[in-house]
Amino acid sequence: MSLFDWFANRRKSGPISRERQEREIADGLWTKCVACGVLTYTKDLQANQMVCLECGEHMRVSSSERIKQLIDSDTWIPIDDRLQPMDALKFRDRKAYSDRLREYQEKTGSIDAVKTGLGKLDGLPIALGVMDFQFMGGSMGSVVGEKLTRLVERATRERLPLAIVCASGGARMQEGMLSLMQMAKISGALERHREEKLLYVPILTHPTTGGVTASFAMLGDIILAEPKATIGFAGRRVIEQTLREKLPENFQSAEDLLDHGFVDAIVPRTQLKKTLAQLICLHQPQSPLAHRMPLADMQLSSTALE
Repeated sequence: MSLFDWFANRRKSGPISRERQEREIADGLWTKCVACGVLTYTKDLQANQMVCLECGEHMRVSSSERIKQLIDSDTWIPIDDRLQPMDALKFRDRKAYSDRLREYQEKTGSIDAVKTGLGKLDGLPIALGVMDFQFMGGSMGSVVGEKLTRLVERATRERLPLAIVCASGGARMQEGMLSLMQMAKISGALERHREEKLLYVPILTHPTTGGVTASFAMLGDIILAEPKATIGFAGRRVIEQTLREKLPENFQSAEDLLDHGFVDAIVPRTQLKKTLAQLICLHQPQSPLAHRMPLADMQLSSTALE
């Protein structure tokens, strides 16, 4: 076989191989880790809550999947799940904001970037908000602010512990000042929750930045974070250009914030539900679960606190 024939055969077989490879990937049987590159059987990865079995990388999950991980089966009651965003400013960049909203709603199946509701976590009642980075980078618009505020107020009225899973790029620029107002609104509701001596635990996931970090993400009684999550206000490049200094590699990582006292504990995703249940029991000793749990079992694991 001549060299030209060999190349011709390669060209003929190439598209078939690529097509076969694309078909196998499309089947979703295997998932490639974004950190170490290892291929893992998707069902095994899902069973481990989308945490890489090889390197421990915490892959991004949707808000619906996060709720399944934390809330007991058949106990989730959505709140304000039909609240619709509006294009009050008639904003347009490369496309109209109304068109962008419609595009993300079709893509994610969600109305906006947060899901809120009531449920039970290991049998304990809890008010839970879960932000979804897949919807416009988890940006905080009027709907996100309104739903979280209503959730906090509901938790205060019913004297429930509150947890918010944060994942956001910050305020939603398409809503301008209307978005920035949400920071103060949610913070005010959380202050009233605190005055009632009720528990609030924010869970910082990758990434938690901008106005979310500058408000409700940092107002918790106990602040938890997932390993290697990026947490900060302004971006690395903006800070480096402002200070004209090179920042450390681990800057704005959950581990760096833990070292500097901004985060209370780094908790792996597979231990998060158990840790939240322990915290609720410790802060609400009247609960039935607290009476039947041995004191030793109610202590936070050393892995979570170290």
